Amino acid sequence: MTGLTQRNGDIVPAASAAAPSGLAPASAWRGAVLPLALLAGWILTVDTGWLTNPLLVPLAQVLAAPFTDPDGRQIWGAIGWSLLRVVAGVSTGASIGIALGISLSLWRPAQRAVSPTLHGLRQIALFAWIPLLTSWFGNGETAKIVFISLSACFPAFLNTEQGVRTISPALREVADLARLSAWQRVTRLVLPGAAPSIFIGIEIALLTAWIGTVGAEYAIGVGGGIGSFLVAAREGFRMDLVLVGVVALAAIGYGFSRLARRLRFTFVPWQTRS
Repeated sequence: MTGLTQRNGDIVPAASAAAPSGLAPASAWRGAVLPLALLAGWILTVDTGWLTNPLLVPLAQVLAAPFTDPDGRQIWGAIGWSLLRVVAGVSTGASIGIALGISLSLWRPAQRAVSPTLHGLRQIALFAWIPLLTSWFGNGETAKIVFISLSACFPAFLNTEQGVRTISPALREVADLARLSAWQRVTRLVLPGAAPSIFIGIEIALLTAWIGTVGAEYAIGVGGGIGSFLVAAREGFRMDLVLVGVVALAAIGYGFSRLARRLRFTFVPWQTRS
């Protein structure tokens, strides 16, 4: 049976072996082989003039566009708008999802009444919500924030619900023996016990919200943001700016993933890295 211990008053599984601090240098270099090969092929075929096509632009032009091109410099403001929206949406949607996941897992009547509806709603394709939300809230910021919150809510809810359900019965027995109140049970048993799943849910919520942010900007098309930047670049047939936007999307998405994992292993130190 899994060992039990208390950490700052919380009932948690016994700490496992210390997690490694990061990827080994050899593994990191192996992961960089394919991107470096693609960049080398890009330079050899396009920058040297071997291939000429309006859809193929030199790498040097793409790298310079965000700094020297007046249209390209708009990417920085677009990134700022998108980040503000994703922070607002994730903080709202993930909070609602975590609260719902904990409440429904602990209160069986509410779970039987509400969970089937929520699980049915999550089957609806994410971007299918946009026509309905724009009909209700218009084409402004409210519709975008609600859509982003919705995209973050379901991953947080599902992972929190699953995390609470998988808390060890032995831990629940310890909580019963300790005669914890309802609030103490949530703060000392449920939150620490479900923390790994909750943080995984936050990680997924960040990524889906980032996709939802750009998708909302692209589909609704009002206001700044990377999605609007990409629309303008495409309509102007500026492939260098399109590539700048795509690289920005990938870099920020990767950054969100790394940030979420770092937070998970910081606040859930008893979880061993896989």
